[in-house]
Parts: sequence; structure tokens; C-alpha cells
Amino acid sequence: MKREMLERLVAARRKNQSVVLLRGLSSGRQLLIDDMGTYGDTADVPDELLQRAREALRRDGAVTVEIAEERYLLQIFSSPPRLIIIGAVHIAQALIPMARIAGYKVTLIDPRTAFASSERFPDTDISNEWPEKIMPGLSLDCRTAVITLSHDAKIDEPALRAALESEAFYIGALGSKKNHAKRLKRLAEHGFSDATLARIAGPIGLSLGGRSPAEIAISILAQIIQSRYGRED
Repeated sequence: MKREMLERLVAARRKNQSVVLLRGLSSGRQLLIDDMGTYGDTADVPDELLQRAREALRRDGAVTVEIAEERYLLQIFSSPPRLIIIGAVHIAQALIPMARIAGYKVTLIDPRTAFASSERFPDTDISNEWPEKIMPGLSLDCRTAVITLSHDAKIDEPALRAALESEAFYIGALGSKKNHAKRLKRLAEHGFSDATLARIAGPIGLSLGGRSPAEIAISILAQIIQSRYGRED
């Protein structure tokens, strides 16, 4: 590996950033790809190869792909996937330990200190900042899922706007179909297109029929995992 690429790889890992090291198994081509760009043997790289590499950033491990009669090894050096939860509600109490078991690094955001407390959410990374203040600094990348659960538009919707402007692989919002339609109308007034708003899973979660907070939490986590790996219903 060239020294410059090695230094970039080491620097990315020190910052806990995810990167893909791409190697042509016959050509010897080497590329390093992250959210910021592509480095290495970048001349005449097939667009499909770059797309596959960026999709791989969501995942872990290594995969091989064949494009234009060339086989490539995509080795993913990944940080833990993140789950940003807006709203310290009962569903969040059930979801957080499940998400941790699944390997997600969880952050809970809710300015209501009576709800978002260490007593209700022990051993949890909690922010009592308003979403519009903290979300811009969270670097929402392609390994980040964002969900809003508060049922309060002034808390949820700034977070949704930040997520829609990011590379977050999953965005979900709790609420009925009727309330979600109203939410989309308000978000559209901020200039978001129908295609962009379609990124929001609403009502959130797979349709499993569950009603308790724990059952809803399971449906949410299942949909997040489904989205991360590009599966469909």
C-alpha cells in the first residue's frame, strides 16, 4: 500500500471514521474511499465500482465484486453504526438496550430533562440540547440512523430536517399516517422535494402488528437493519 493511502487509513481509524480499501485482484489497483472522497489510483474508475464501494460503507467485513471483467476486494474498516434517537419516551427505553445488543452506538436527544435523565436511561449518552443545536455537529454519515419519537413537532422536525440534509442511511418518524402526512406538508415548506421526503419511514417500523413499547421497538430496529443491508419487504 502506498504511504499516502496508509496514512489516510490510519488517520481515519484514529477518528473512528469508516473507510473502504478497494483492491483490484488482477490489476493491483488500490483505492481508499470514505464519505469525503476517493484516493489512490483514481483514473478511469467505473462509476458502478464507486457506487458499490460507498454502499459497502454501511456494512462490515469484506466483499468481492466483479465489474467490467475485473474482480475487486472491498475491505471495510468500520466504526460502529450509530442510532440517534429523538425523544425520551417508553419506546426508547425498550429500543436502546436492543440496539446496543445489535452493535449500535446510541445517542438520545431530548431537551425535556424530566424525561431524558440518567435515572430513566442509565448508561446512555444523553443530550438535553434542542435538536437544531446539536444535530449539525453529529456528522450524520451513511452508517447513521435517525429516528424521532417525541410526538412534538418542535422537537422532532428540526431533527428530521438535519437528517434529510445528511447521508443517514435510515430516517424514521413515529406517528399515524394522518399525522405523518401533515408532517410531510410542513417539511415540504422548507424546500424538501417529494423524493427527499420519501426517505422518511413513517409511520416508523415494519408492520408486525405489535402494540406495546417493546414490540414497537422491535419493529423499528428490524426496519433499521433491513434498510442498512438494502433489503425490501
